[in-house]
Amino acid sequence: MTIPPPAEIRRIAYLGTPELAVAPLTALVEAGFEVPLVVSRPDTRRGRGGAHQPSPVKAAAQAMGLPVTDDLADLARVDVDLGVVVAYGRIIPATVLDRLAMVNIHFSLLPRWRGAAPVERAILAGDPTTGVCLMAVEEGLDTGAVYRRDEVTIDPDETLDELRERLVEIGIEQLLDAMTNGLGDPTPQVGEPVHAAKVTNEERRVDWTRSAVDIHRQVRVGGAWTTFRDKRFKIHRTAVVDGSGEPGALDGETVHAGSGALLLIEVQPEGKGRQPATAWRNGARPAGDERLV
Repeated sequence: MTIPPPAEIRRIAYLGTPELAVAPLTALVEAGFEVPLVVSRPDTRRGRGGAHQPSPVKAAAQAMGLPVTDDLADLARVDVDLGVVVAYGRIIPATVLDRLAMVNIHFSLLPRWRGAAPVERAILAGDPTTGVCLMAVEEGLDTGAVYRRDEVTIDPDETLDELRERLVEIGIEQLLDAMTNGLGDPTPQVGEPVHAAKVTNEERRVDWTRSAVDIHRQVRVGGAWTTFRDKRFKIHRTAVVDGSGEPGALDGETVHAGSGALLLIEVQPEGKGRQPATAWRNGARPAGDERLV
């Protein structure tokens, strides 16, 4: 499908699911675009009670009074000029794309990190930069040509949430500029594609024989965990410091790694809330021979 000129784009179908996709939807509405339909993923079971909860995008759309569905087929029943996709989480089939042109805000420098977890993978790989691409949607996984591309430097202490926030702001600027001034001619992706698979729970487990820099990257992505006294021990904030010692050995709030060491800043013992590492150490009083493993 051919994307219409900006003067003809007033009614937009929006496809998105997680929290990072809420701000672009809000920006479109505040810019005066009509959104006759929002498509998000089905409700999922969350929390201890296992109750079904809407996705962040669905909840935001409902709060704004926008119609929401989890069925892509419903797109055929609305009159829209363009589809906008942000972290929807599902490949859009050709049967839909044949009826409606779509653009996607993707949070990487394509073709590096195509897939579900581009920002996480950029941090874990130690990439010095990442970026945002406004791209055409094709049936393949993030294979479309690129209309807008902005590169940003990744700070070595920047968390996933902090980096995402910056990237989302850039993506919104790209999208609104394209809707106002036109998309222009897209540029095909060039380079070796790299897949950004979801980060598994096992990948989040800390291996203390690795370097402190590598482990710090795990912590920055979120969900990093180890064990202490045979119980799960989450690590939320760290800083890389000098040190040499047995991997996993504790020296106050410092933990030695395969090379270098990490200063624990915020942690969470199993069954307890997040807390400063100093408070945890004062309460747990680790013995000299105890380790994080």
